[in-house]
Amino acid sequence: MMERIHLTEDLSFSRVIHGLWRLNEWNMTVEERLELIEQCLALGITTFDHADIYGDYTNEGLFGEALALKPELRERMEIVTKTGIKMKGNHFSDQKLSFYDTTKEHIIEHATRSLKELGVDYIDTLLIHRPDPLMDPNEIAEAFVELKESGKVRTFGLSNHTPAQQSLIQSRLPFMLVTNQLELSVSELKHFEDGSVDLCHENEMPLMAWSPLAGGRLFNEEQFAPLREKLEEIGRDIGAEAIDEVAYAWLLKHPARIMPIVGSGKIDRIESAVRSTRLELSREQWFEILKASRGRDVD
Repeated sequence: MMERIHLTEDLSFSRVIHGLWRLNEWNMTVEERLELIEQCLALGITTFDHADIYGDYTNEGLFGEALALKPELRERMEIVTKTGIKMKGNHFSDQKLSFYDTTKEHIIEHATRSLKELGVDYIDTLLIHRPDPLMDPNEIAEAFVELKESGKVRTFGLSNHTPAQQSLIQSRLPFMLVTNQLELSVSELKHFEDGSVDLCHENEMPLMAWSPLAGGRLFNEEQFAPLREKLEEIGRDIGAEAIDEVAYAWLLKHPARIMPIVGSGKIDRIESAVRSTRLELSREQWFEILKASRGRDVD
């Protein structure tokens, strides 16, 4: 049974999360999409991560199309989605460029659109996708409160926000934010060092980690060769089948309750992430990997 991470008293996520960023690129039939959802659920992955902009605003609909074949699966899953970006493209064809929009009107309009696309009555967690230089935290708070009171969204969080931005938005809310989704991996250490992870840990806010394998670059780019060698070495010592399992285990070792997002449509890659939850790194092994990533010992 996969570990559950509690965000509130009545909401928990699976320790490993499935990400749907590239769903439109997987070239699956609606039946194959449903099969993938069911395979994830069978593995204990119940949390699915979306954003309104994914697939040029099509991926939520692709997921909803599959879910409509077995709507009873909705009660076995948690749906996360994000909003706050207006991407130039087919959906906003009249725009000159992409830009951020965290106005109350946009947040409510696109949360409502996400519900329709996904074919569900509520979203478990809605995130502001990126920090908006023009954000009005009071407007964001008004949108969140209205969506919560209407029953459209259960909880709220952020994505890619700094500690100061997180604190600013939190200061206007009558309830707690439940997560911040950050880029975290053995090769992306910035948020471990800039206070982002620390603030979430202080607030007992579990983190979602996007690109936990450095977007796949970990496997083939020359700059990561020393890190790959260390992951392979430690993988042999702890019984891992591949280095991705060790990379996931490194994140899972951190006490801030990090939940890696696996953005693959291949079941074997998803199974590898699940296997990582059964691996245990020693403190020394964890620091060996940190040293290989940073290229130096601790001070």
